[in-house]
Amino acid sequence: MKSTHRETTTNSIYEEQTYLAERELSSFIAAVTALYGPEEARLSEKDWLEEFELMDSLPLSTNLQWRAVTMAASAGRLSIMPDDARDPVASR
Repeated sequence: MKSTHRETTTNSIYEEQTYLAERELSSFIAAVTALYGPEEARLSEKDWLEEFELMDSLPLSTNLQWRAVTMAASAGRLSIMPDDARDPVASR
């Protein structure tokens, strides 16, 4: 079956957005792991995925919209941590 131009374009957009989402999530988890450790990273990953599920639709352009998912995920759990746990310099 021959795919139409529209299907090809839709698939291309989907693949690009999947790549951008994976890259954003990966960067977020790496940063949380480096700053707060692997347990907090696992919890933050769940927060990120929950924020993603709350989105009305997939972002159609830049990774700035994916960054909004990251910001929402980090605003929850990480903002309620004690000050000394949020400051990686103080915890060393």
